[in-house]
Amino acid sequence: MTSHSNNGLTGADIRAKLKHPVVDADGHMIESTFAVLDFVRQVGGADIAKRYEELLRNDPSGPTRSAVWVGNSGPGSIDRATAMLPKLYRARLDDAGIDFGVVYGTLALSVLRLNDEELQPVVYRAMNMLYADMFRDVSDRLTPAALIPMHDPKQAIAELDFAVGELGLKAIVVNTMLYRPAPEVVRDAPHLAHLSLSLGSPAIDVGDAYDLVWAKCVELGVAPSCHNAFRGRGSTHSSPQNYCFNSLGSFGDGSEYFCRALFFGGVPHRFPDLKFAFLEGGAGWAGQLYNSLFEYWEKRNLDALSRNLDPAKLDVDLLVEMFEKYGDEHLTPERIRAEPHQPASTQFFGAPEELDDFAASGVRDGKDIRRIFDNNFYFGSEADDRLTAIGFDTKMNHYGARLNAILGSDIGHWDVPDMTKVMVEAYELLDEGFVTEADFRDFTYANVVRMHTGMNPDFFKGTVVEAEVEKLKSETA
Repeated sequence: MTSHSNNGLTGADIRAKLKHPVVDADGHMIESTFAVLDFVRQVGGADIAKRYEELLRNDPSGPTRSAVWVGNSGPGSIDRATAMLPKLYRARLDDAGIDFGVVYGTLALSVLRLNDEELQPVVYRAMNMLYADMFRDVSDRLTPAALIPMHDPKQAIAELDFAVGELGLKAIVVNTMLYRPAPEVVRDAPHLAHLSLSLGSPAIDVGDAYDLVWAKCVELGVAPSCHNAFRGRGSTHSSPQNYCFNSLGSFGDGSEYFCRALFFGGVPHRFPDLKFAFLEGGAGWAGQLYNSLFEYWEKRNLDALSRNLDPAKLDVDLLVEMFEKYGDEHLTPERIRAEPHQPASTQFFGAPEELDDFAASGVRDGKDIRRIFDNNFYFGSEADDRLTAIGFDTKMNHYGARLNAILGSDIGHWDVPDMTKVMVEAYELLDEGFVTEADFRDFTYANVVRMHTGMNPDFFKGTVVEAEVEKLKSETA
């Protein structure tokens, strides 16, 4: 997309052109370490705070460039200060052309990867208390996302009750990529446990272990969001020297992993009213996953498995006949008759039902795939990502789907050197014909409102967009 960031326009100029508010689904704060430690000390005491401070300063995974220049410095120092001070953030929203924003932590992204069982409950609790304190006086324009741990379902439920039920936080982010060390290493060499981590998800291959967590999200009216990046040791984004190599596509990979796990794990099937946000990865991966699911469904649904892939139905006589005609001294009819099922091909002779990968999803035809993506999934896309248009391409997407792309500004991080230019970049999608006005309205406003009010009708109560949101709700009722 051609950048017009130097044409003198600001977000305020773009907002003046629009007939609807702008709601940012994913801005960022930068937590001050000293303030974080104040709350860790309050929750867990001085010794725990000291341990956590040492962990922050001595990452056991070793030095990398993965966190270099997270926020703005130099000429962008005002944006660095903005991300650290919610009152300043609020004061500058009009210049950015944004009416209301959901704000996620930066240190939060490392907290989501915290594996220390003693530190976890203290640090998560402290972070949520800090967020509630920081944003208390700006709730008409900004709201922070609470951190919810997922290594232990009971701990997740306890923190949901505290952060949402007691502190009153309205948005949440959950750790969707669970890294656990090999038990043998923990037992025999605990100091090396962090080198043996294997990846799992709370959404698949865990039975109903997390169903109480998903049910609690429905009860409390919060949409779980995924803000995980697949990078670091053991991933395909693990260069110790090249940040861009590690960053490119990593949030999309993390989001795709969780979305795919939710779908095949059947979470939307069991909780049809629960909505999920996948942040900072764009809509490109979502379009590929959505459309690829139809190709897999057509060839690997239960009927297709039984009809085309059941090894018991292999026509051995036909194989022998073809080997007689087209074989050689190695590929003989006698040999293929003696061993028609090769190790490299399917040898599972059980019932096709045992291989039905779509069973838990509840999908019975293609319309069910679209229904899940329509009702349950929302895809955070940054302002300069032209692949957002894929989400709105009804010709490309099966069943004419319009995927729920939502604007995530990423204000506060290095890729937004000037927060007043976010909406200028976003508007290029419309200005250059990649999306329609209706698409742009959904992208910058309506989709994220539908997501949050679909979980909590009062999400925007008391905010500057409350009246407009009520109009939108009446349109879609």
